[in-house]
Amino acid sequence: MFKDGMLALVGTGFWESIYMTLISTFFAYVIGLPLGLLLVVTDKDGIKPVPWLNTVLGTIINVVRSVPFLILFVTIMPFTKAVVGTTIGPKAAIIALLVAAAPFVARMVESSLKEVEKGVIEAAQSMGASPLQIMTKVLLPEAKPSLLVGSAISITTILGYSAMAGFVGAGGLGAIAINYGYHRSQEDIMYIMVILLVIIVQVFQECGMRISKKTDRRL
Repeated sequence: MFKDGMLALVGTGFWESIYMTLISTFFAYVIGLPLGLLLVVTDKDGIKPVPWLNTVLGTIINVVRSVPFLILFVTIMPFTKAVVGTTIGPKAAIIALLVAAAPFVARMVESSLKEVEKGVIEAAQSMGASPLQIMTKVLLPEAKPSLLVGSAISITTILGYSAMAGFVGAGGLGAIAINYGYHRSQEDIMYIMVILLVIIVQVFQECGMRISKKTDRRL
């Protein structure tokens, strides 16, 4: 385990896991945040009800979320190859992680926004605020602490997906745990990879919770 070659491999795997997780989380929020807003706004009790759109979006999100990650990874391989030119490695994994994570993020955002008190929204409506103003100046600011907690949960979930992607050649710590720890029966390597993944999860989770507490005006 402590040979120079293995240490270098672990270092590379560590940064690949961080890279895959952060990039895919960023783009998952680029897609998932607007989707979550749309789900809330177009809900039957939303500020701009559009039942058919809400139903279509909700159905698509539920269908994608229902597919196990590894099956989803394999299913979209042709699309992945068309986008990044390969079906293995961190770049390919980011595409699959994005497809899997965006619906999850959308539901997390929806849940956070629905925690905003209706009285605050009604007050903004009574003052003549437009739906866009309510979204940007009421819903998002009021839900910020919950959104930050949700982002911490999302990033740790995506890290877990990236570890699973090691089964299909994605790289990162998950691939090292599988290829060296499991297939070669080197249990020490497997346990160390698990410990590193746990540490990363705890760091992300703790940072998210601390930032959330600092931005929560209710505390």
